[in-house]
Amino acid sequence: MSKVLEQAKKAKDASKILKRATTEQKNAFLNALADSLVMNSEKILQQNRRDLGENKDLTTAMRRRLELSAKGLESIAASVRVIAKLPDPVGATISEWIRPDGLQIKKVRSPIGVLVCIFESRPNVIVDVAMLCVKSGNVVIMRGGKEITHSNDILMEIIKESLEKAGLPISAVQQLEDRRYEAVCELVQLDKYIDIVIPRGGEALINNIVKCAKVPVLKHFRGLCHMYIDKDADFQKAVDLAVNAKTSNSATCNSIETILIHKDTAGLVLPKLVNELVKREVEVRGCDKTREIIADENKCKKATEEDWSKEYLDLIVSVKTVDSYEEAVSHIEKYSSGLTDSIVTENKNIAQKFLKDIDSATVLVNASNRLVDGGEFGLGGEIGINTSHIHSRGPMGLEDLTVGKYIVVGEGHIRK
Repeated sequence: MSKVLEQAKKAKDASKILKRATTEQKNAFLNALADSLVMNSEKILQQNRRDLGENKDLTTAMRRRLELSAKGLESIAASVRVIAKLPDPVGATISEWIRPDGLQIKKVRSPIGVLVCIFESRPNVIVDVAMLCVKSGNVVIMRGGKEITHSNDILMEIIKESLEKAGLPISAVQQLEDRRYEAVCELVQLDKYIDIVIPRGGEALINNIVKCAKVPVLKHFRGLCHMYIDKDADFQKAVDLAVNAKTSNSATCNSIETILIHKDTAGLVLPKLVNELVKREVEVRGCDKTREIIADENKCKKATEEDWSKEYLDLIVSVKTVDSYEEAVSHIEKYSSGLTDSIVTENKNIAQKFLKDIDSATVLVNASNRLVDGGEFGLGGEIGINTSHIHSRGPMGLEDLTVGKYIVVGEGHIRK
């Protein structure tokens, strides 16, 4: 038996136990995990620094995604405690009714089963996935990027200790022990043991998983996100939203990469917007129409066709001045990854039209794209932002890690 198959079988066995776990047991795990993250912060940071030291060729954006801090660990621990306080979704009633003949039917939430999560450079992900899966009654096997091996190892050690303290099976949360790419392919083909796979990362990673998998794949696709500033936008609101959506954390998937602006408001908004972006060390790349307004090469470089399809994950933004609302929508339809796109406008009719026209997992009106996050949505956290058209789209919290199960109670009912 291969090591991969052995881990999958252990996960399936753990799933049978975890789905019977009480809310008290699951919350005990979460509280123990939160306490342990804080108590062991220096040990965790030491391993994180080791990762950073061994990966000197990382881009600035990747280093930002990889690096942990004491404050960051406290924030992660706080998120774990939030999940502990949220209602347990398992067994919650979705709907119920009684048929004319007295047959009682109830639809309740049930765990998906065994999940596989493949992710890249963010070490907080291993904790986010563990806390959400255990609280929702799901078992998970994870594989993080090689650049965060030491960080993930120490965090997994703490997760297993916390499971043990709560009397839950340590196989409920696992790391894939075989680091080979072939091992990932083998794992996602084990449809007898694995129920779903959630890849979080670049386009190449997700496409490779889709090619290999024999189980459903919920894609957390790249974040090529847009903000469209309409001709009826409020000037200051547009500047503030665009600056926040680009600079609050440019290394995240919900940071905007392209700003589209209507020609009728471009002359008013662009000078102030570009100045604010440059002040925050953002490199602006504009189309020809944008560069007619911002003629200073130091403030606005020439955008190429490649820029419209580029996920920078860095302090770089492309800007395109459009002739109409329709042109903006057409651009988003062509280039968006479907994660989140937004509009800034005071025109309610245009806002409603945008909400219908844009087929992204999350569409915003007069709000920063950076708000598209499980924590900001009040979900406590997220296992990913699903850009697929199956299951639950957008940030996936506890309820999104469950499926419906029918409970039917009769008194000798038969089909006539």
